[in-house]
Amino acid sequence: MRDAFRARGHDAWSCDLLSCEADEKWHLKGDVLAWIDSPPMGEPFDLMIAFPPCTYLTVTGNIWFNVDLYGQKAIDRIFARHDALGFVLRLYYSSVPRVAIENPVGYLSSGFRKPDQIIQPYYFGNEFQKTTCLWLKGLPLLRHAKSRDLFTEEATWVDRGEMVTFGSGKTMPKWYADSRGDGHFRSRTFQGIANAMAEQWG
Repeated sequence: MRDAFRARGHDAWSCDLLSCEADEKWHLKGDVLAWIDSPPMGEPFDLMIAFPPCTYLTVTGNIWFNVDLYGQKAIDRIFARHDALGFVLRLYYSSVPRVAIENPVGYLSSGFRKPDQIIQPYYFGNEFQKTTCLWLKGLPLLRHAKSRDLFTEEATWVDRGEMVTFGSGKTMPKWYADSRGDGHFRSRTFQGIANAMAEQWG
């Protein structure tokens, strides 16, 4: 994401508790909340695209919040979910005037509000399915090839990619199933979406 913006001439930075897999020169390693109001370049940020951890926010883990079944572990998880929501709200209501919060379908829709937009990688030229919600502040909806009124020639709507069906009847994108629970890999942003954000929001 950062490099998609930098490729278009923007002074874009990444921030994470983890090291950056690309060039560390424009990476802030640490708590993003420590940098929002005091950016290293001296000027305030005018856009933030945030990818808060979805561990306690996604619907896929809802069963683990059942106190009758899991007792104190479920109670601890409920508190962790509220902490995760608080983190998202601090990002959204920060001093940065334009914010996009990215997360899968989950608790934010009820704990915060419904997303402004739901997109898929295949709307932007990548043959993969990954339902992605966007909560926007000060930003327009992303134009793409799925919706006629948001259509842009730069975006190419392709097939959603290969799916797999399990014995239970549940279907899942093959790339997701093949990642075998690798949350870091599953959380990656597809290049078509990054390019669209840099092109339209930059």
